[in-house]
Amino acid sequence: MQFDEELSLLRIEWASGNDMRTFRASAEQLLVLSQRLQVRRLLLNMNTLPDISVYDQVWLGAHWIPTLAKSTLERVVLINHRRRVHNQLAIESLLAQMLPIIRFDIQYFPQSGPGLHWLSDYSDRLPALLAEWDAVHGPASPGSGANRSYPLYQSRP
Repeated sequence: MQFDEELSLLRIEWASGNDMRTFRASAEQLLVLSQRLQVRRLLLNMNTLPDISVYDQVWLGAHWIPTLAKSTLERVVLINHRRRVHNQLAIESLLAQMLPIIRFDIQYFPQSGPGLHWLSDYSDRLPALLAEWDAVHGPASPGSGANRSYPLYQSRP
């Protein structure tokens, strides 16, 4: 987890491996934290999240997403590699059902780097945030694109 107060940006990644027993409690904690911090920008890296069960999908649609929709969020980035088809379809289905109540912009990216650029409005703070993340969690795996330079996503003057 990483939070930047100036950007009101919260970055979350699943860290429990394949163990989904804490999924709902973790999701509830995320809601509480995002409400307490008045988060406006949220990045959820779903690449480390195991497949979401049907029961958890129902719970997300009935309880979690309606609460999230009432939050201060303005932008959400979902990191989901194209090979993670199950979660992509599950989330898209949930969002399609919840579209009438969702007031924030949601974008998918396969890697964190481009998603963070978009989410932070190409902020000059981004290199420091990426370095902070790498210092705690280690450098991104090869090919993840988390710290690669993107000519199309340069800082605006």
